Amino acid sequence: MKINVFFVLTFYSFLLSSQDNSGINSQKKDSISKIERVIEMDEIIISVPFHKLQSENVMKVDKLNFEDFQKEGLITLSEGISNFEGVQQMTTGLGIGKPVIRGLTGNRVLMYTQGVRLENQQFGSEHGLGLSNSGIESVELIKGPASLLYGSDAMGGILYFNPEKFADFKNSQTSINFQFFSNTIGLSNSFGTKFSTETFKFLIRGSKVSHADYKTQKYRVTNTRFEEKDFKFGIGYQNEKINTEFRYNYNNSVVGIPQAILDQTKSKTPVNPYQSISNQITSIKSTFIFDNSILDYTVGHSFNNRKEFGEHQEEHEAGPALNMKLQTTTYDIKYHFPEFEKFETIIGSQGMNQKNSNSGEEILIPNALTNDFGIFTVSDVHFNSFDLQLGLRFDSRKIEIKDFSDRNFSSYNMSFGLKKSIFQQAIFRINIATGFRSPNLAELTSNGVHHGTYRFEIGDVNLNKEQNFQADISIEFKTSHVDFSVNGFYNSINNYIYLSPTGDNINNFPVFEHLQNNANLYGGEVSLDIHPHPLDWLHLETSFESVTGKLVDDTNLPLIPANILKQIIRVNFENSFLINQYLQFKYQSIFSQNKVSFFESKSKKYNLLSAGVGGEIMLFENSLQISITGTNLTNEKYIDHLSSLKNNNLSNIGRNIIFGINYAF
Repeated sequence: MKINVFFVLTFYSFLLSSQDNSGINSQKKDSISKIERVIEMDEIIISVPFHKLQSENVMKVDKLNFEDFQKEGLITLSEGISNFEGVQQMTTGLGIGKPVIRGLTGNRVLMYTQGVRLENQQFGSEHGLGLSNSGIESVELIKGPASLLYGSDAMGGILYFNPEKFADFKNSQTSINFQFFSNTIGLSNSFGTKFSTETFKFLIRGSKVSHADYKTQKYRVTNTRFEEKDFKFGIGYQNEKINTEFRYNYNNSVVGIPQAILDQTKSKTPVNPYQSISNQITSIKSTFIFDNSILDYTVGHSFNNRKEFGEHQEEHEAGPALNMKLQTTTYDIKYHFPEFEKFETIIGSQGMNQKNSNSGEEILIPNALTNDFGIFTVSDVHFNSFDLQLGLRFDSRKIEIKDFSDRNFSSYNMSFGLKKSIFQQAIFRINIATGFRSPNLAELTSNGVHHGTYRFEIGDVNLNKEQNFQADISIEFKTSHVDFSVNGFYNSINNYIYLSPTGDNINNFPVFEHLQNNANLYGGEVSLDIHPHPLDWLHLETSFESVTGKLVDDTNLPLIPANILKQIIRVNFENSFLINQYLQFKYQSIFSQNKVSFFESKSKKYNLLSAGVGGEIMLFENSLQISITGTNLTNEKYIDHLSSLKNNNLSNIGRNIIFGINYAF
């Protein structure tokens, strides 16, 4: 019934849109687009409620464009996200990666794509995002509890993936993208086309990625190979009163699960054990413009199917050992009241219906039904020299679990933010917010071997909700030649849920149980960007990030990332042959991690050097972008602290040379 409601709303939105045929008269501004290539523009942020320019937001938001990912020569979208300050990734080889924001990951980090909440069994660290970097325009990051805007679970932060934009007004574009990766003999191909009329917009994009086992100094890590296929489709309609977008995304990845060094091969077909994961996301996003107010609504439906094939399964055996299906329907409604003098106010409601079911022999988490409901209000108050943002929210969650008692969780949360300009060159921000998270199904009901983590895990159906309080303070200083920012945070979490070893073994697997205790995380990020006059084409960038996590008894939290120092030299210049030419060197110093939990091993320090060069040439009056990037150029042997292969003493990827081209016409 809920899926039928979704498609009824989709049809109704397009029906309303088609009743008004008056188009929006806009013009292409080629001159402005050329200026943007030289001047660093202040971008509009989509993930915050009032969609302001970056410098005007009370809440600090970081943003990365997809073009930045391409220059880095990144293999996966998760790897690209780790370019944010304060964000790293928890990995199992190359094809499996999870973002870690200031020491928090899994269900404590919310991700949005196509304007809807991404749900794909993210409690597990042993499978990836289920998103392709193809067809992603940009990614926005809100660090800290954003539960007020997005509901429960956003204690660590929000990653908001903005999909590829439609073509400009009365324009069309077709683009082809190709990348080759030397280390994995990897290939990435993408093709897309789009066009827009006065009122209608259309786009379609497909991509395929394949990688063999990655190579270290001495060997290839067996079964780190993976393949991914992705398809995206979008159609939109707009007039003076309505803007509606319908989008669909299908993603399928087949990923090997590495365990030991076996036969050295360059095959790209995963062998047992491996997982096959498919994601389908359908969304309708509409904006209704009234005389003095705006109504936004987004409805989405996603289907995640996670299959795992065990190490000892024979080819003739029917079906996967693990076959989990997760269906999620969400809605998000916001009403923007007419602006009254210095006040802007939004009220909204969000909800989710989620069904988890199993059909394989192995049951990782039981069949369950989850229902969420939330209502909130946020106000922005503008004064001459500062802005205030205030918010209040109520959420409830009901979890019905097969063969277990139902659980109900609810919470009130608030937020307070202040932004003040200092001497017209500096911005001071302080944000204080609370958030909460209900325990997930794995934490409540686990009672078996979790092969992805090589543990026998035991849940506790009586776990309480997590509740946190976070303070975030930042100062940004900008001149025409220097950008400097410092950002500090303190995150206090009551009833923090974590895994702890019991000292026992079952079937040769160590036994871990889910426990609760109060915890504190604190740290921050510092960055400096120097682009001195008259050398405006030269950027010297340095950043440092650190996080510490401890339980109240002063023991260290597990899986806290090591401190990182990054240094970048970037040169942008023009010549008679190449347009927008760049040359970049990046040097990362990852410190040793000695502050570990009592069941973790320490990690050694290491350094990574990368470099890239690229630019554009005009081919048949269209842009052809060319790039060559090298990562881990010194072929350093290292094991990252957040790699799940650390316990097997398997190193991360060695030297990799990436060649890329992108042609748009």
